Amino acid sequence: MFVSLILKGGPVMIPIILGSVIALAIILERLWTLWRIRLNIPRFTQEIFHYIEKGQTQKALERCSRVRHPIGDVFKLGIINRALKRDEVEAIMEREGDEQIQYLERYLGALIIIIGVEPMMGFLGTIVGLIQAFMTWEQMGTNITVNALAAGIYQAMITTAAGLSVAIPGFILYHLIMGKVKSHAQEMTYYGNELLDLLSQTREGGVR
Repeated sequence: MFVSLILKGGPVMIPIILGSVIALAIILERLWTLWRIRLNIPRFTQEIFHYIEKGQTQKALERCSRVRHPIGDVFKLGIINRALKRDEVEAIMEREGDEQIQYLERYLGALIIIIGVEPMMGFLGTIVGLIQAFMTWEQMGTNITVNALAAGIYQAMITTAAGLSVAIPGFILYHLIMGKVKSHAQEMTYYGNELLDLLSQTREGGVR
């Protein structure tokens, strides 16, 4: 039945299906990426802060290297450059943080384009189907039957439903993923500032 509906949807179903496959691939890839970098950030930052307070910067760097979360790379650069002025260290950490967030947002631009285009492709299919139905009506005149109109009406309804079926869940998942990315960005900013404060204090106190 599913294949039959696709065939009745006409040629417009091809880009709709192609878009749905690409969207699904992006969503699964991004969800996998976010799952891989999961980390108890408060616990991790407390470990790093403890090492720094004890002057054990090498252990702090090793701990940063073992985590997959972007905050590990941000903290690592901050600790390596701890001898620089605070604003210089902050700039280095911000650049790294921006690069890490860009990585987490990879492909999401393409995803939102697909989500926006899918309903329009569905509406295009609707227009094409209605044109087909009216052309058939014009050709058959008073001899028109429901069966003769069915092909165009099927295409009109199926393509609209297909486009919305891809766009609605895609829209929801896109915002869930973006929400998680923003959460990571906020955590890196918050704990990054705490690290900067601690590095400034230890530098002033003579701890290396």
